[in-house]
Amino acid sequence: MAANSFMVPLGTPAPAFDLTAIDGGSVSLEDLKGSPATLVIFLSNHCPYVRHIEHGIGALAADYDARLSIVAISSNDSVNYPDDDPTHLAEQAERAGFTFPYLLDESQEVAKAYRAACTPDFFLYDAELRLAYRGEFDGSRPGNAEPVTGASLRAAIDAVLAGDPVPEEQHPSLGCGIKWKPGNAPA
Repeated sequence: MAANSFMVPLGTPAPAFDLTAIDGGSVSLEDLKGSPATLVIFLSNHCPYVRHIEHGIGALAADYDARLSIVAISSNDSVNYPDDDPTHLAEQAERAGFTFPYLLDESQEVAKAYRAACTPDFFLYDAELRLAYRGEFDGSRPGNAEPVTGASLRAAIDAVLAGDPVPEEQHPSLGCGIKWKPGNAPA
């Protein structure tokens, strides 16, 4: 079932995390400090909304390279949704050209802290790790024939990197609802 992202208040500080990466090791929010902009993306492998734009996400990462810190987080219940287990996420990262860490939120506490609701769900932070953008990648959706460009997110990244404010009118992301483990769904 499709879900929209919550529109977390702009200026909200990025919640701390320390998560295991799909290729081993761990990545924390502390590791991302010092970047002029940080993008936290909640993703999954099985969702058709993510699959529709995954190559666009890979291209965006390549285009912004060292100017932007990016991490992807999978918070889905991989027991009931095995396409979102680490092996399948690694296949997705390879297929889509992801060059950024892909992290596992097995407790789902990080998704709750960020108020992530769907995959994909994008959270862009400024140099002080304050929320500057939360919303859609672009207007493309499976079946609507709009090209995948990342225009909405790219405009926000460009504004943050230039030190300019991101317009407050932002459109929520649309995707598959996060697959919560039994009893874990936020109240």
